[in-house]
Amino acid sequence: MNCIPANVPGVRRAAVVVIGGGQSGLACSHYLSRFGVDHVVLERGEVAQAWRSQRWDSLRLLTPNWMSELPGWAYRGAVPDGFMMAREVAGFIQGFAAHCAAPVEERTEVLRVEAAAAGYRVCTDRGDWLCYSVIVASGAFGSAHVPALAAALPAAIRQLTTADYRNPAQLDPGGVLVVGAGASGVQVADELCRAGRRVTLAVGEHVRMPRSYRGRDIQYWMQRCGLLDETWEAVDDPQRVRRLPSPQLAGTPARRDFDLNALAEAGVEIVGRLAGIDGATAQFSGALPNVAKLADLKLQRLLQRIDEWIADHGCEAGEIERPPSTAVPADSRLAVNLAGGEFRTVIWATGYRPDYSWLQLPVLDAKGMPQHCGGVGALPGVYFMGLPFMRRRKSSFICGAGDDARDIVHQVLAHLGRPVENLMLA
Repeated sequence: MNCIPANVPGVRRAAVVVIGGGQSGLACSHYLSRFGVDHVVLERGEVAQAWRSQRWDSLRLLTPNWMSELPGWAYRGAVPDGFMMAREVAGFIQGFAAHCAAPVEERTEVLRVEAAAAGYRVCTDRGDWLCYSVIVASGAFGSAHVPALAAALPAAIRQLTTADYRNPAQLDPGGVLVVGAGASGVQVADELCRAGRRVTLAVGEHVRMPRSYRGRDIQYWMQRCGLLDETWEAVDDPQRVRRLPSPQLAGTPARRDFDLNALAEAGVEIVGRLAGIDGATAQFSGALPNVAKLADLKLQRLLQRIDEWIADHGCEAGEIERPPSTAVPADSRLAVNLAGGEFRTVIWATGYRPDYSWLQLPVLDAKGMPQHCGGVGALPGVYFMGLPFMRRRKSSFICGAGDDARDIVHQVLAHLGRPVENLMLA
């Protein structure tokens, strides 16, 4: 491999530049350090910045604390079956950064990544770097996605995303329309309803999942039966799986369910997907019964797979008790007048999108999403980390960062011309 030019004034050099100081970037740093690869981790804020600044006050991990582990680092608190708050997660990741002595440069914003003579040039607000390889670990949740129809909302309606939302006291008095029924949407809808707000939840495609099943956390069974380790190569349509919303889970101390039945029982009004806005009228899809039926069907398949694994392995488990089917309200509204004063706020829980506008390389598709095969980018030496189902179903979990980082660093070593046949990347 050609050497990076040494005569560029004011430019620093490293074999690898890792962009992003969350769990994914730090896990890559751990393995790069282990094999003596010169590298730097660039973080626009502080380590675990998203956990510090883009979460609402009551948010907890969706996975039990015992699942929180990174290479050589695991949860050591007193509540392994509990769920860490966002600030605790940030502290956990900060502890890992210190443990592995990651070479992190905080408060360094990447402005542009472009091709250079012998690799890549990473331009930041604190100077440039030349490198052979770039690992983009800035994550898939750069900014909250707001659909185009939001522009048609009446001006009197206040709009927030789940990245803006902090607590019920933040909102104006009056009803709230929450759009989206993934993990974020159901949690925010439930919190607002329990705070005494009138809440309507607009539901599209969703993934229903109980918090507990047969005496264990659902994630325990997902891990034990190998579902979380299922690879992207093992599914028929990985792109579709990657687009699925996060499951309707929350990490509450009471281990409550957050499916549509539980929300309706708490007082949340359930309507179909927000299909359009005509003047001041919000129009909801009439396909809610079919959407709910599909989610129920997928849930039953998941639980059946778990039951079969338990039976095959003679594993100790509680009695089989399947959740009831979703009770779709027969009088679900298809339209509401947004100018009538019923709603004062709309909260968009419609997912997140990464922002790779600074990545000036032909590695993105027409929608600005990474073109990759298991995190290996479309250009030699360019890799991605932290994407949903990037290599495994657990890729976006804290516990998935280590395995993915090990695989990606293996690819990086090959790109750098390092022998990889006998490397044990434990």
